[in-house]
Amino acid sequence: MLNAYTGTQIRAAEAGLLESGDGDALMRTAAHGLAHHVMALLRARYGAVYGARVAALIGTGNNGGDGLYALARLAGRGVACTAILLGDRAHPEALAAFRRTGGRVIDGGVPASGARGKSRRFRAATEALRGVDLVIDAVLGTGAQGRLSRPEVPDDLPVVACDLPSGVDADTGAALGNVLPADLTVTFGALKTGLCVGAGRLLAGRVEIVDIGLEAVLGQPDLRVTTRADVESATPRPTGSQHKYSRGVLGLVAGSDTYPGAAVLAATAAVNTSVGMLRTLAPERPAALIAAAVPEAVPAAGPDVRVDAWAMGPGIAEDAAQLAAVEQVLGSGQRAVVDASALRALQPSQGHSRLILTPHAGELEDLLGRAGVRVTAADIEADPVRWARWASVGYSSVVLLKGHSTIVVAPDGYTVVSLNGPAQLATAGSGDVLTGMLGAMLATSAAGDHSTHGLVELAAAAAYRQGDAARVAGRDGGFGAGRLAQAAGRDDLA
Repeated sequence: MLNAYTGTQIRAAEAGLLESGDGDALMRTAAHGLAHHVMALLRARYGAVYGARVAALIGTGNNGGDGLYALARLAGRGVACTAILLGDRAHPEALAAFRRTGGRVIDGGVPASGARGKSRRFRAATEALRGVDLVIDAVLGTGAQGRLSRPEVPDDLPVVACDLPSGVDADTGAALGNVLPADLTVTFGALKTGLCVGAGRLLAGRVEIVDIGLEAVLGQPDLRVTTRADVESATPRPTGSQHKYSRGVLGLVAGSDTYPGAAVLAATAAVNTSVGMLRTLAPERPAALIAAAVPEAVPAAGPDVRVDAWAMGPGIAEDAAQLAAVEQVLGSGQRAVVDASALRALQPSQGHSRLILTPHAGELEDLLGRAGVRVTAADIEADPVRWARWASVGYSSVVLLKGHSTIVVAPDGYTVVSLNGPAQLATAGSGDVLTGMLGAMLATSAAGDHSTHGLVELAAAAAYRQGDAARVAGRDGGFGAGRLAQAAGRDDLA
C-alpha cells in the first residue's frame, strides 16, 4: 500500500531537518524533482524542453522558494521562465538564484479594493500568462490555508502544482475558493492525505511523489492507499477441489415492489464476483425478476438460512418484511454488508466488528445524527476521513464511505482508500452493484482475515475491483449500472 500523511505530519518531520540547517538542501531537492516532472510534461505535450515558456505563480513562503529554484533549473535547460510574485516578499535565496539565470520577474501584486496599482500589476500578470506553455502553482504550501487571490490562468494551459494545489488543506482535502485545478501535482516527502480525499483529490490531477529524505522520521501514516497488488492479496480466491458451500454462501436481502431493480443489480453483481451460492430474500415482484435475470440464485424462506455472510439494503425501501429480516440478521452477530435502507435499521448499540456499513455522505449524516453527532453532508464532504472515523467508532463497525475516493475505516482509525473510481460510477445503481460485489467477497473469505483491518482491506479491494469493472463496462462508450453488474469481478483491461 501507499502511505499517506497529513500536512501536519509532514511539517513535523521537516522541522528537525530545518532546525539542523538542512532547509536549503531540502528545498533544492524538492525543486529538482519539480523541475524534472515539469520537463517530462513539456516533452509529452510539446515534444521538447528547450525553447518552452514556463511561468510560475510564486508565494511568499517556502512553497514559493521551491518554485523559484525549479524555475532556475528549467532556465538552465533552455526554458524561458517567468516568476510572478504574489505578495510583498519572496524567498530571498531562491529569488536570487532565479535572477542569476536572467529569468523574468513580474510583480503580480494582490488585488485589493481601492488599490489601483496592485490591480494594474495583477492585470499585467494575467496578460503574461497568456503567452506561456505551462504554469507552476507555487503559492501556498502545506502550512497555509485560506482563500487565494491570483491572476486569471487560461483554461487550456497545463498546470503543475508545487506540493499541492494552493488552497487545498493537506490534512483533509478541503478547498477554499479559487483553487487552480492541476493537471499534475508534484508532492514532496510523501503522499498527502489532502491529495487523496475530498476536493483535493479532484483538484490534484495526477500525483507524483518526490523523495526528500523524510521516510525515516514520518512515523505511522494517516491512511493507506490500496494498489492493484494489495487488491490481489486481499481478494479471496477459491482453490483446490471444492464444492459450492465451501466457496462461500451469500444471503442477500434486497428489493421491494417499489425498487425491484436494485435487487437484480446486487444479485447479478454477486454471482459475477464468483460467490459459491447466492440465497435471496425478496418480495414477489423483485423475486421474479431475480429468477429471470439470475437463475442460479436460490430463494430463501427467511433470514435463518445457512450463509457465510449477508448483504442487505439495496432497494428495500420501507418494506416491513425486508426491514424485519434486516433486524434479525443484525441481532444474529453474523458478518454483513449493510447498505441503503438497511442502514436506517441500525442503531449504535447494534454495531459489531463484523459489519461493513456502506453509506454515501447523506446516509453518513443520518448515521452520525442517530449516534448523537450533529454534522451535515457538506461537512462530511469537506473532511470525509474524520467523519467516517467518527461513525466507525459510534457503530463499532467498519465504515466504507462512498464517493470519488472510497474511504474505508476501522474503529481504531485504520484507514484504507481506493482511488480507482472512474467518474461514471456516479450513476444510479452503482452502489447496489458494490453491495453485491462486497457481499460476495465477504462470503467467499470465510477462511480469510476476519480482523477489522482485514475487513477494511477486503472492502477497499471490492471498491477497487468495482473501478476495474466500470472500465470494462464502459469500453465502448456506453455505461449503466446493469452493464456494471454484468462486468463485476472482471479486470481484463488490456
